[in-house]
Order: sequence, then structure tokens, then C-alpha cells
Amino acid sequence: MNGFKNIVSGILLLLVSGFSSVIAQTTTTVKGTVTDSRTGAPLPFVNVFIPGTSIGTGTDADGKYQLEVSITRDSIRFAYMGYKNITRKINPGVVQTINIQLESTAKTLNEIVIKKKKERYRNKDNPAVELIRLVIENRDKNRMTHYDYAQYNQYEKLEFALSNLSEKISNGRLTRKYKFIFENQDTTKFAGKSILPIYLEEKLADVYYRRDPEKKKTIVTGDKKVSFENFIDNRGLSQYLNHIYQDVDIYDNQMMLFTNQFLSPIANSAPTFYKFYIADTIVAPDSTRLIKLEFYPRNKSDLLLEGELFITLDGNYAVQKADMTANKEINLNWVRDFHLYFDFEKTPDGRYYTNKQTLMADFGIFKGSSGIYGERTVSIKDMAINQPKPAEFYNGASVVEDEKTVQHGEDFWVQNRHDSLSTAESKVYSNIDSLQHMKSFKRTADLLTLLLAGYKQAGPYFEIGPVNTFYSFNPVEGFRPRLGGRSTPRLSKSIYVEGYGAYGLKDEKWKYYFGGAYAFNHKSIYDWPVVALKANYQHETKIPGQELQFVQEDNFLLSFKRGNNDKWLYNKIFNLTFIQEFTNHFSYQVGFKHWIQTPAGSLAYYKGTEPNTPVTELTTAEFSTELRWAPNEKFYQGKSFRIPLPNKYPIFTLRGIAGVKGIANSQYNYQNLTLNVYKMCYLGVLGFSEVVLEGGNIFGSHLPYPLLTIHRANQTYAYQLESYNLMNFLEFVSDHYIGLNIDHNFNGFIFNKVPLLKKLKWREVLAGKIIYGGLRQENNPANNPDLIQFSKYTDGSSFTYTLGREPYIEGSVGISNIFKLVRVDLVRRFTYLDNPGVSNWGIRTRVRFDF
Repeated sequence: MNGFKNIVSGILLLLVSGFSSVIAQTTTTVKGTVTDSRTGAPLPFVNVFIPGTSIGTGTDADGKYQLEVSITRDSIRFAYMGYKNITRKINPGVVQTINIQLESTAKTLNEIVIKKKKERYRNKDNPAVELIRLVIENRDKNRMTHYDYAQYNQYEKLEFALSNLSEKISNGRLTRKYKFIFENQDTTKFAGKSILPIYLEEKLADVYYRRDPEKKKTIVTGDKKVSFENFIDNRGLSQYLNHIYQDVDIYDNQMMLFTNQFLSPIANSAPTFYKFYIADTIVAPDSTRLIKLEFYPRNKSDLLLEGELFITLDGNYAVQKADMTANKEINLNWVRDFHLYFDFEKTPDGRYYTNKQTLMADFGIFKGSSGIYGERTVSIKDMAINQPKPAEFYNGASVVEDEKTVQHGEDFWVQNRHDSLSTAESKVYSNIDSLQHMKSFKRTADLLTLLLAGYKQAGPYFEIGPVNTFYSFNPVEGFRPRLGGRSTPRLSKSIYVEGYGAYGLKDEKWKYYFGGAYAFNHKSIYDWPVVALKANYQHETKIPGQELQFVQEDNFLLSFKRGNNDKWLYNKIFNLTFIQEFTNHFSYQVGFKHWIQTPAGSLAYYKGTEPNTPVTELTTAEFSTELRWAPNEKFYQGKSFRIPLPNKYPIFTLRGIAGVKGIANSQYNYQNLTLNVYKMCYLGVLGFSEVVLEGGNIFGSHLPYPLLTIHRANQTYAYQLESYNLMNFLEFVSDHYIGLNIDHNFNGFIFNKVPLLKKLKWREVLAGKIIYGGLRQENNPANNPDLIQFSKYTDGSSFTYTLGREPYIEGSVGISNIFKLVRVDLVRRFTYLDNPGVSNWGIRTRVRFDF
């Protein structure tokens, strides 16, 4: 969630001057149906708008529309790709019905019988289904992967803009000084809407494909984007926006749109989930005979598409053009409307390739209010097939981009863009640059950065934060004020320092941290790919077995915990780590850690059968190696964090630790090996699962239990994916284990079929966690009084156990997407129910941004 907040802080920088939605009073209502003048078939997705304004709407799947107008205008216009535009007079101030018949601009043929949609639909003996099955059968030979080699020049343009801004916003008292920004609105790009560009990104590349062994190599030749570098991580913002607008291939079974999978209308199982109708036959400008095919979801609430396909009749049965969107009834957050267009061009051997695709979307909370418009266009030209390069050419990174050679002036882009920019787009670079140099905007952006990112500038070189750690509390330290900060890239791109100080009012002890890093590639140490040496020293408290994802341990909200929470450690830790990341997303770390731990609170270390032989502290020295491979990984990263953006590829992490006795008073020899595999599994209309498989083994004997694996527990009220949400801190210890966590989100597949729940747009989730483990006899303190014994409650009962009789199992069912952000789970623990102080049931919540 921290990553999303930082993204929001960047995108909304232009909203801080008082942008708000203005709901107009209805004075004129126009409604009706738009049909094809020749066939009488209803036309979906027709743009219906008031000329010269940003007021508009679109027809639904049945060709129906309704438009409410609060200004005095006397005409309405209807526009649709492949048809002649029509303008009609309207009567202001009344409710009126205007039915429209649009005339096609394409030539028509008469030898195909059109199947009327009024007939009872079935797949059997349906010529539309027979046609789509021919498309599916010929799908592989119409893909680029059909060729042994292919190469082309690719241009990408990603744009975000504010949409439907009211005059009150544009001319408001707080926005007058930014008048030059608001004068750059575009009313021609998207019918019925006015848009104000605030972000633009362009990229040019030469792309080379080889089928065997398969490799796609992209050499970036130009890269240009609007920069918010003074306020947020620009590369991270770009990564996140491109994650929302991923590459889409209609020939894939599943198409990723806004981080959700949609079943392609030409997927293998498409006839099971879609209805197909032959709507028309036409002749394209190049004399190619085409069939216009309409498709609709059988169940309007499933995560499916609807639209039109134009299929060639030259024996290839290829898609020549496509226009698609989603039914308004699907469970999709924040996206009010979107359209996906594909255009295809013939290759020299007579087949087709995608030469242009455009995804346009209108994001917002309420219908008709101001929002954000996003558009991504990818175009291809200079296609060449079966012209191989030398084998060594395909070696190395999949994407090659040299920051020193991809930055070009405007002359380069004028000559090499596949399409020219609109007037509004061409001004966005200079306008945003001018905006960021205005003192009033800097002050407002600085305030937003504090509220959303948690840091406040303290001069050009340092910033104070994070705010959510300034105040927290726990049973050992009591109230705990903290103050810290970090350097900015303006101080040095190669050197990064951070630190903080905290004080416990109850234990009356200071805690502190100081760390730094040096980047050998002279970039930010969080700018991928990292090559850096990091060192830090920390004197701090910690809960054994608590591991958090992407948040600070002394976050104020994590101060609230269930059950007994007074088993803590005082740690003195020195870390030295070298990390190197490679462009193929393989990375390694080697490090040294010196750790002195002292029990605190009710936690005590002692030997023997009675606590009369106390152990005041444990000292270890560890050498470690971590190997990580995350193919095709993308992530959003800020100045001090990195949040992976899930995709279909697995992530492998192998860690090895060797404790060495005798170094700086280290007391033990041991080795620890763990393997973690994370995989996001997409299941189409059934949703997606996050799967984590982890196993580990500690080699060594007669080891104290604090050096063994203390399984990840969770006594907060937040739901955590890789922790056991009803396990108490320090409850289970093992020296070998294997665990499996599965968290499945149905994406509303079930709830969308229940009327009330469908309206709420809730989504159902199901999770299960299981872990097998154990403790070898030589490491079990029950068999050896010379080992540190498991700590006990005051009544003599133990609060630490081993796994052995049976696995630990817990599961949960929940509802997500409450208010589009909140997830609530009912968690059930199934094993080890007799352990003292455990909860068999629990309610956990999680905040997560999803489309």
C-alpha cells in the first residue's frame, strides 16, 4: 500500500489545488437506441456527445443510451468507427427520445446469411461459432511465433490525463496561477470528453525475435517521459503505469487488462463463455473480404469482454481488426469505461501481424465526475521476417537500454515517431516542467509527499520521516517517540545514508540505527539493477518470529496486537552486505552479520530444569549468501523500498547462512539453508492464487533454540500472506520444515451472481496454510539441560513448542473489495488447539489496492 500511495502522490500532484467533482443538475434528457441502417442490429459502444463540450456517453450492448445535459445546447452527435457521423437537433429542457440508424461506410457483400440475435442462441449449427473455431484452429500460424525470425521497429506511447474537469475547477481561485496548464485541454481525442494531459511517456525500440531457442531482444533507441523526479521515483511511476497497461495479445488465451485476466474471444474455450453473431460482410480498402463478428459474454457478470472482430476470408482466418470493451456489470474497480483496439497488417507471405493496438480507459470513482484518462498505443512498422542475426546477437539481456544514448531532442522524435503528437500532447513536457519550478506548487507537493509518502524535505539533501513511526508503543518500551531521516539523491547518487533515534519511556533505554550504502554503478542504491555495498548498525527491539512486508516494525498501527505480547529481544546488530543485480533479474547477496541478542520482557534464557542459570545474551557471527531469480520481474520502487508487481512468473530465493564460532565472541557453529518459491497463478474467470512454497534445514547440533527457525507468527489484526495469522509469537521452533500457503481470490466469480452482493462489488477469498516441521533430538532442550530451555509462563507452562505430532494448519474465508480497498477474513486454526493462550478463531483485515 505504501507503493500505491507514492504513485498517487505523483499522479495527483496536479489535483492538489482543489480539484473536485461537480454534479450537474439535470435539465435536458436525451435517450434512445442506435442501430445499423441496413441490418437493424443494435450498435454497442457508439459515442454519443454534445458537440463542442466534454459531455458524452456511449451505447450499451443493446445499442441503448441516455444522456443528461445541464447546459443549453441544441444538438447531439453520434460517432462510430466504420459508420458515418450523424448530428441531430434536441429540445432543451425536456425529456426526448431520439433513435438513430447509422450508415456503414464499408462496401457490403450479399453471399453471407446474417444470423439474427432474436433466435434462440446455441453453438450447434451456428455459422458464427464455426467461424470462430476456424480462427482458433489457425491461431498459431497467425502469430509472430509462427516465424523462425522476425524483426521490427516499435513505438510506444503512454499517456495519462485529467478528464471532464468542470469550469469551477479550471477557473477556481486556487488554480488561476496554473491557467497555462488548464488551457491545454484536448476535446478531439476522445469523443464526448475533454482531457488535460499530465503524464506522457514515449519509447522507440528495435525488436528481434527468434523462435528456437525462443528469445525476444529489445534494443531501446529512444526514451522520453514527463519527469516528477523532484517528488517521486520517476522510474517506479513508469513501471507501475506500464504494469496497469501491459502488453496485450489477442492470440493469447488470457489477456491481462488492468492487472486482471480477461478470456480472449479467440481462446480455446471462447465458444463456452461467449456468444458469437455474424453481423456483416465487408470489403476492406485492400480488397480483402472480411466478416464482421460480434461477441458477448454468456454471463454478463463474468470477467469477460464484448465487441467486434473482423475475420479474413482468405484461408488464414486471421483477425484483421478488433474493437472490444467489457460489460458494465463486471466487478472491475476504478475503471468506468475502456476500449481496446487492434489493427493488423499483412506480412510479405500474406499473413497478418498486429501493427497497432490502443487501450483507452476512463478511471474514476463516480460516473460523470472528474477522473483520469489513460491511453497506451503500441505501433509496429518495418516488419521483416526470417532474416536471422548471428547466434551471439541474441545473447545477453532481453532489454538493452543505455541511458546515455536514449535521451534525444525533439528533432529525433519528430523524425522517428510513428504518429505525430496532438497539440495538447506536444505541450505536456514543457508545461509540467514549468509547473514544477513554481514555488506554490513545490510547497503543495512537499505537503502531499509528507502526507502520502511520509517524508518531509529538510533542505535539498535530507528529508525527515517516515511520519508513521514517530510515535508507537509496546509492553516492553511503553510509549516510544522516534525521529529519523535519510539523504536524497541530490546529496549524492552514489552514497545514501539514513538513521533514527528512539526512546522507550517505560524501559528508559535509547534505540538507534545508522546505515549507509555506496553504489558502484553511481546510481541510487534502489535503482535497478543495483550494485552496492551496504553497512549498518542497529540497537533495537524486536519480536522473535515477526516478519513484516513493506512496513516499519514500529509503525503506529502495528502497536495494537492481540493476546500476550511481552516476549521481546534487545538486539545489537552489525550488517555488511554486497548486492549485485543483473539485467536478466538474477541477483546475489553476500554478507556478514554480527548479532548480540538479549531477552526482554517476560522472555528469559536459562539452562537446566529451573531458571537459576540465566543466559544474559547470545552472540553469533554469520556469513550469508542469497541467490534470487525473478524472471521478467517488474516492481514499483521508491527511495527506500521496492514492491514487486505480481506477474505469472515464479520467484526463486535460495539463502544460505553459516554461523562461525570464535569470530568477535561468536559462540556457535551452524549452517542454515532455505528455499522460497513464490508464484502468482492466474485462473481466468475463476480468479487468481498467490502460492508460496518454502522449506528449510539447519545443519548443526546442540544449538540453542533462538538460533533455530522461529516460525513466522502474527499477533496483529492485519492479515499477512506469508505469516501464520493465528500462531502466537515464539510458539513453534524447528530445525527442519516445509510449508505451503495458498491465497485464492475469486474476483467476484460467485458474488457477481448474487444480486445484492453483485451491486456491492464484493469479492470472495479463500486461503489455506500448512507447515510440517520438527526438531532433531540433539537440538531439543528437553533432552539436553545444557541447552537454553524453552521459556515458560509464570504458572510453569511452556509457550514454545515443536512441530512433530501433526502439521500446523489454518485456513480462512473472507470478503475483499469492501469500499474497493478493504479485505476482512475469518481465520480458523485447526491444529494444536490445546496450546495455552492460542485463539481458535480470529478476524483479520488487510488494505489492498486492486482493479
